Amino acid sequence: MYPDRVLVVIGRTRHKMVVAELQEAVKRGAKFIELRLDFLAKAVEFKRLTPYKQCAWVATLRRPADGGRFTGTENERQMILRQAIVSGAFEWVDLETDIASTIPRYGSVKRIISYHNVSETPAALEDIYAGMLKQDGDVYKIAVAAQRPEDVARVLKLQQSAPKPTVAFCLGDIGQPSRFLSLRWGAPWIYAAFNKERGIAPGLPNWDEFRYNYPVATLQRNTRVFGVLGDPVDHSLSPLLHNQLFRRMGVDAIYLPFRVPKGMLAEALQAYGSVPVSGYSVTIPHKEMAATLAREKQTEVEVTAAANTLVRRSDGQFVAYNTDYSAAVESLRAHFQERAKDGPVPQFGQLTFLILGAGGVARAIAHALHREGAHLTITSRTYERAQRLAEEVHCRVVDWQARHSVSCDVLINCTPVGMHPNVDEAPIHFSFLNPGMTVFDTIYRPETTLLIREARSRGCHTITGVDMFVRQAARQFELFTGLTPDLELMRDIVRRALSPLTHAFDEPIGSAAPSTTAPSSAEKPDSTG
Repeated sequence: MYPDRVLVVIGRTRHKMVVAELQEAVKRGAKFIELRLDFLAKAVEFKRLTPYKQCAWVATLRRPADGGRFTGTENERQMILRQAIVSGAFEWVDLETDIASTIPRYGSVKRIISYHNVSETPAALEDIYAGMLKQDGDVYKIAVAAQRPEDVARVLKLQQSAPKPTVAFCLGDIGQPSRFLSLRWGAPWIYAAFNKERGIAPGLPNWDEFRYNYPVATLQRNTRVFGVLGDPVDHSLSPLLHNQLFRRMGVDAIYLPFRVPKGMLAEALQAYGSVPVSGYSVTIPHKEMAATLAREKQTEVEVTAAANTLVRRSDGQFVAYNTDYSAAVESLRAHFQERAKDGPVPQFGQLTFLILGAGGVARAIAHALHREGAHLTITSRTYERAQRLAEEVHCRVVDWQARHSVSCDVLINCTPVGMHPNVDEAPIHFSFLNPGMTVFDTIYRPETTLLIREARSRGCHTITGVDMFVRQAARQFELFTGLTPDLELMRDIVRRALSPLTHAFDEPIGSAAPSTTAPSSAEKPDSTG
């Protein structure tokens, strides 16, 4: 009945560019395209577009109040919509609910009856939807702005119980999971921008993200849902990595980004419990609260008072884990073993460590190294935070301004200094770096930070954030699925994603054959997510 599960949206100001994107979209496999006619700067010329028609089209002419760009009068807008309907170029037309009754059905053109609210999720949404269902439509569309997780839950509930074909989702970063979950709950399709840079709608991913990062082709009601909780999460590599692992290991699951503002974690866990979400990776600013809210906590969480992983039990409650804890030690141990070759491997108790930072990752690493008997010094731009952590692990603390006076065998950066886009920054003066020192930067984008690059040039041994990120993610994957992923495969996926010279995948993630390349994405200033 429907041409494809992804409706690719094209919106350009010039006919020439619309034609170019139409041709390229079809070349890449698009089977269903929405033309945002309101983006055109000049009068719509259907005859210029029709010769390039190679798949089903939807005509949309959106008002500014509904998130569109049409600047003419309402009478002019409706006249153009009628012209689109009778032009023979479109199989579908999008009509807002308040005008749907004034534009009658014509020929075989199918009708999308839509409602948009770009500022909120209205209290009367259910009543608005009930009124829409009485109109003459083939598909009903709800697109409203989400201000909090509770809004997303309301819209998904509406989608789940829809009596007629409906596409219901929330706009914006908070609402992004609903774009995928609506498909899981029966939406005939979901929307994707062909060119994300055009700013078509808030929170709308581009088509390549849908095709290569998420298994939309196989998404169904029984598909398990996982995700990363944090703020921000839009640059997280975790969805890319976990979805690739699900595909390659034959797991029917999807992993989504859940942006949850600070102070809303409890609400989010409750709101998304109706999905339900089977497990979360947790990143800033929620690690400490996640540990508090979990019904059951593993030892590492009890020790660090922070959790980066939540796994739902059969009773709906969560078990909290901290996979950063073991990942850091494993990265260091593997590094020392590789350096030692056939000689003795240095023990943690024989080494001195300087930890920069006192946040979630620093807490996990400090406690893990303390357990290994390492000699630690902690410094942070917030001295009180560093002092509290130092008291917990019974180690030395120094003021941030005095960090260069510390002598150490291993330097560990747990701050976001040097992370994209601030790649020209470093958390320590390069004169501090001595030959033979080990420098461990937990940042993974870029993998070769300025700190890592300068350390290598001065004869230091280095560990990049990719290794720790992969190890903590591998443990999360085991907790989510019971399966053990291949670390080398994971490193390859992440490094391809971080490289500007490689494309995402050879084929969409929903296809049957596994791919050996990975999609391009970004990441966060923390080792989880």
